[in-house]
Amino acid sequence: MDTGELAWAVMATALVLLMTPGLAFFYGGLVKAKSVVSMMMMSFGAMALIGVLWVLYGFNMSAVDSTWAFSGNPFADFGLGGIAGSNEDLIGAAFGATFAIITTALISGAIADRAKFGSWMVFAGVWATVVYFPVAAWVWGGGWIMNLGETLGLPAVIDYAGGTAVHINAGAAALALAIVLGRRVVFEKGAHKPHNVPLVMLGAALLWFGWFGFNAGAEFLNDMELAGLITLNTLVATSAAILGWLFIEKIKDGKPTSVGAASGAVSGLVAITPACANVTPTFAVVLGIVAGILSALAVELKYKLGYDDSLDVVGIHLVAGMIGTLYLGLFATGTGLFTGGDFGQLVVQAIAGFGVLIFSFVAALIIGFAIEKTMGFRVTNEDEVAGIDTIVHGEEGYALEGENQNA
Repeated sequence: MDTGELAWAVMATALVLLMTPGLAFFYGGLVKAKSVVSMMMMSFGAMALIGVLWVLYGFNMSAVDSTWAFSGNPFADFGLGGIAGSNEDLIGAAFGATFAIITTALISGAIADRAKFGSWMVFAGVWATVVYFPVAAWVWGGGWIMNLGETLGLPAVIDYAGGTAVHINAGAAALALAIVLGRRVVFEKGAHKPHNVPLVMLGAALLWFGWFGFNAGAEFLNDMELAGLITLNTLVATSAAILGWLFIEKIKDGKPTSVGAASGAVSGLVAITPACANVTPTFAVVLGIVAGILSALAVELKYKLGYDDSLDVVGIHLVAGMIGTLYLGLFATGTGLFTGGDFGQLVVQAIAGFGVLIFSFVAALIIGFAIEKTMGFRVTNEDEVAGIDTIVHGEEGYALEGENQNA
């Protein structure tokens, strides 16, 4: 690794880490004013806990010696003392930690306004250990997804930056937790409005900024050969997704909204994540438009199906993550069905995507129900209505001048 690659690796790691505070702003602005501290603390709690667990044993679990191993040995190099002399290995471990952190934090949006912080932290630690760390090994660390194409005599699964390992993984777990915690006291369309739209826009902007490290970060391992394509695709797919989302909003509701633009941006970022290095810019535009349109429609499903995914983690991350993963089966350069290949790429993409979805959903459902039946996961209805910031954290998001702070 030369000094330029090392510098980019450090910068990319910082960019991806910044995405989690960006997510905290994005989620925090979407909830009511009396829940903003609780919402943001779930992201910061994930940063703290998962960062430590990754260094202690998560990095060890994220690579396997055989295709069908569940995970690596967590105690193989406990605390990573064995790689202390290698810049490339150390920065690789740090970069991987930021992915583990943001993936776990994404789940929290599904349980906004009604989750206990301590229970969330227990869930985050257990889920990362039994789901994210092994799935990272499956996708990038020599596991069954990484070797699926060779096993079946088909093209290799493409997931450059985390369509399966991050977004499908987190979205499936979010759906499970939404089921475990149940609906909020008031659950109907229009009942819950964002309390701070500028905060939502700021969060989306930070996510977009950090996403260039998310998608192009790993190029420090590849001599930066695809950095330009990845950067351009990350830009243009996101832009196109905003247009797609706003188009649907205008048709459905009569007005394009700033929250819709922010949500559309995130859907485009999610969709291009697995595909960023393997589609042309034109196909990235098409992917962004499709993701923006379908995600805008998908967020309405919770009202029809009855699950309370508070901040649309399922509608954005699970749906757009699956779109980006399957899209490669059609338009991946050289191997997609319509770009020189056959059905093989689509087959392996579907197996990988749905395999991770099912595993993460079932595991999260079991972990969530276990926590709910033991220590309890949800606050009382009274605390939910009152706002859980003061109940859970003893703080308020906004101390307005002239208010009696002791009231």
